[in-house]
Amino acid sequence: MRTVTIVGASLSGLYAARELRAQGYDGCLVIVGDEPHHPYDRPPLSKDFLTGRADETQLALTDTEETTELGAEWILGIRARALDARGRTVLLDDGRTVSTDGVVIATGASARRLPGDTLAGVHTLRTLDDARSLREQLTRGRCRVVVIGGGFIGAETASSCSSLGHSVTVVEAAPLPLVPQLGAEMAAVCAALHHRGGVDLVTGTGVTGLRGTTTVTGVDLTDGRTLPADIVIVGIGTTPNTAWLVGSALALHDGVLCDDGCATALPQVVAVGDVAFVGGTRAEHWTSATQQPRAAVTNLLAGRTVETATAVPYFWSDQYGARIQFAGRRTDGDTVRITEGELSDGAPAEGGFLARYERDGRMTAVLAVDRPRPFMRARRELARGAGEERVQSAPR
Repeated sequence: MRTVTIVGASLSGLYAARELRAQGYDGCLVIVGDEPHHPYDRPPLSKDFLTGRADETQLALTDTEETTELGAEWILGIRARALDARGRTVLLDDGRTVSTDGVVIATGASARRLPGDTLAGVHTLRTLDDARSLREQLTRGRCRVVVIGGGFIGAETASSCSSLGHSVTVVEAAPLPLVPQLGAEMAAVCAALHHRGGVDLVTGTGVTGLRGTTTVTGVDLTDGRTLPADIVIVGIGTTPNTAWLVGSALALHDGVLCDDGCATALPQVVAVGDVAFVGGTRAEHWTSATQQPRAAVTNLLAGRTVETATAVPYFWSDQYGARIQFAGRRTDGDTVRITEGELSDGAPAEGGFLARYERDGRMTAVLAVDRPRPFMRARRELARGAGEERVQSAPR
């Protein structure tokens, strides 16, 4: 390969660039990104950046020295429009074409939106520009904030807004937030964190619309209530950025369909990160975005799948001063028991807890709140049980 093009100047795109050079690729490297920014870390956007504890320089994932060492051509602020049927040319929105021998798709995902969310005061939180806009409004004075969606982004954002002194309500359509990930019993424990943090949690109720003419004034719920709001944050999931691939030879199914090694139907095209549907799932987590590129690049350079990217799923979340960590594959019917620590009034007691999910006497997943060391031991145990020789810890 003389030229490799990475489409997506994202976390996974940067890790793919690093892997290409680490694995000996010394050809031309082109990195295309639709945002004008060099790669930055997204997890702090809903936490330290939103609350002002971190600035933009602390989000940067590269510095001048590394940028020089990578020797890449950066094309930023330009969106990829199409990939030709053979995967040999990337067409850009400004009319340019990039001829290439290999492609790494790392275009990530976009925040889902609600009808009417063009009103002033309505925000999503996915990009640095999103976070800039929301942070600026949060500094104007005490606000009534409604967060739509009780997932990780919604919970983290609600926690940050509450810590800044705003009045916060979280609306979740499901009976409890995070049930798909944690199961009902542990989801109830994490829901208690909202109450402990002084945030109102409205569950089992959807949103019918937003009120306001030019600026949002309220959120209409399916139960007939209207929540007054100065700021609305929409956190209802994401959509993989694959529109530019329609008409290519790639299979699209909730992302770019890949095998277990991130390889697509085209031997010279791989996909990584939030846009990649790998091994039967699309994992939108920091660790997946940093672990997948190693296998993807190995397979891209080999022209076939010689390494897999499957690993024990892992994610974490920081909410209301608590660190939540989860690893494994929970399924309905698993039993869950707290093996370390305890609960207090349905919420984690001081010192947190560790809970194990089990089926037929075998651990399938583990959840910890403020128990990092026991969690890592249990995570390694899960990895051994899955036949993996090692699990890399996220450098956080």
